[in-house]
Amino acid sequence: MSAERRRRRPRQTVVEKPSGPVQPPWRLHERRFEPTPVVSEDELEAIHAASLVVLRDTGMEFLHPTAQRMWAEVGAKVDGDRVRFDPEMITELVATAPGEFVLHAPDPARHLPMGGRSVAFSSVASPPNVADRAGGRRTGNREDFRRLVMLGEVLNSIAFQGGYPVEPVDVHASVRHLVATRDLLTLTGKALHAYSLGAQRNRDCLEMVRIVRGVSNDDLEAEPSIFTVVNCNSPLRLDTPMLEGILQYSARNQAVAVTPFTLAGAMAPVTVAGAVVQQNAEALAGIAFCQLVRPGSPVIYGGFTSNVDMQSGAPAFGTPEYMQAVLLGGQLARRYGVPYRSSNVCAANAVDAQAAYESVFSLWAVVTGGAHMVMHGAGWMEGGLQACYEKMVIDADMIGMVGEFLQPLATDADSLAVEAIDEVGPGGHFFGTAHTLARFRDAFFKPMVSDWRNYETWAEAGSPTALDHAERLVGELLDAYQPPSLADDVRAELDDFTDRRIAEGGVDTDF
Repeated sequence: MSAERRRRRPRQTVVEKPSGPVQPPWRLHERRFEPTPVVSEDELEAIHAASLVVLRDTGMEFLHPTAQRMWAEVGAKVDGDRVRFDPEMITELVATAPGEFVLHAPDPARHLPMGGRSVAFSSVASPPNVADRAGGRRTGNREDFRRLVMLGEVLNSIAFQGGYPVEPVDVHASVRHLVATRDLLTLTGKALHAYSLGAQRNRDCLEMVRIVRGVSNDDLEAEPSIFTVVNCNSPLRLDTPMLEGILQYSARNQAVAVTPFTLAGAMAPVTVAGAVVQQNAEALAGIAFCQLVRPGSPVIYGGFTSNVDMQSGAPAFGTPEYMQAVLLGGQLARRYGVPYRSSNVCAANAVDAQAAYESVFSLWAVVTGGAHMVMHGAGWMEGGLQACYEKMVIDADMIGMVGEFLQPLATDADSLAVEAIDEVGPGGHFFGTAHTLARFRDAFFKPMVSDWRNYETWAEAGSPTALDHAERLVGELLDAYQPPSLADDVRAELDDFTDRRIAEGGVDTDF
């Protein structure tokens, strides 16, 4: 540990729990069962082999000149933007990626293991619109951005911030990354994401995280402290901003989640198997490039294959095909020995039954499919075009249920309750036994949203729906928000850097 790091402890873990709705504590989740395969080992190898054929024969476009030069130097066939790969080159590079790593958060109590049996859920990220019941649907703005960050901070089931919970479009794009990242670093202590939208933006965000973590540049490179999602421009293309993200962050040993956006029937073949062959080819090429930039740098295999409605062309999520693709992506990530990213998604336009069942199917798939990083865990609506306050609370409650499901099932002698069964005997009840009385207060998971009153009591209370409860809970949770502690000198250094970069104009834009 460096002297600088020993001297500066910028973030103090807040021990006191905020008041507000009762929810499970923030905790790390582990999957204690084996992930579910959707194809046999032979079928998996056929998909792997087909992906390598695509990379060898069709190839993939890398639109960044530096990437083209680097591939040519190691023997790939570069023809303009198109790069074709020897299969052995791809497999050897991918094999250098680590199977597990820790994503370091501003608050040391919020560090996240990635890989192994871990699973972590984020808040929604990147929608251009935001909605709540009172205000309706509106364009993303900084006020809602900040409120959603605060809601994500106080919801314990949300382990990290997946990006901007809504795009603050009222902040000019030239300085938006500076304003938004400062808000994230001062409003939440959870691990965070930076968008790959150009080299300077990547460097600015990394420096801001370094300042708040209070570490040296050497420490930062030893401890991945930010991640970026690199989306392939499917089919078979990585554009310049995405590749710049790899060049900047892999070089500094920061985490890169390579995530093709493959919609079967639109940007990928209409069959699930064909769409995943393309997803896998794109993911392997991106992961291999990360390792070409810096062998051993942390990567995450991202899967985002779903389908479109073939009658309208609209994206569909939470579908049976999405579930199959999620499970298959997990099998492939395990084959390559790298962490796996997936998402909790739905295509509903309202917080209704469709929103619930599509999200439940998505959550079922990501948990049983072995995902380690679950993006858009809470608040995603309208196929990613809307962030919704009430949906964030409902999703967070469902994630809390998933977290409880993942807890180990106690089978010690006391839990087996043989003495209690003998005490009650045939025809009795367990309400008044010592075994029950010692446990009844916290015996079972207590959801925030569900209403378990009998019909008469519920009707007398006005027949509130889940949406009514979620709307109320949004206000109660935001009232309970407490900002994370940040040392005065660290806040001053962060402000000095951010204000200077804003005064310099941030980054060039064409508007």
